[in-house]
Amino acid sequence: MEEKKQVETPRFVDYKDTDYLKQFTNVHARIHGRRRTHVSAARQREIARAIKRARFMALMPYIAR
Repeated sequence: MEEKKQVETPRFVDYKDTDYLKQFTNVHARIHGRRRTHVSAARQREIARAIKRARFMALMPYIAR
């Protein structure tokens, strides 16, 4: 089981901030759930939306090899 870590949350979640968004994905590039990330539902939706935009713009991978 992996350790839980506190993640600082900026005011605005930006799809261009890939270092911040990578904290919310696992090694297979899948988005972690709310229980794992310890953020509110609204913040989780913002993060998921930003990750999907970053994937579409080819800033983050859809899958990791």
